[in-house]
Amino acid sequence: MPYAHTNSKGMTYFLHSREVTLRGGRKQKIFFFAKDVRPDALESLPEGYTVQETAKTGMPILKKK
Repeated sequence: MPYAHTNSKGMTYFLHSREVTLRGGRKQKIFFFAKDVRPDALESLPEGYTVQETAKTGMPILKKK
């Protein structure tokens, strides 16, 4: 079951992760929330991160503790 977060507006978002290649060729893992479940969905929060919401839109974002 993917990690889900329901925001203050009642919308449910699912946490995903993807490895991207930066311009210099370095690879970096990114985390993002989406309204649908995709194959790269995560089962739980990464260690050392918490979920917060943006004040304007209520979109969940990950922040380091």
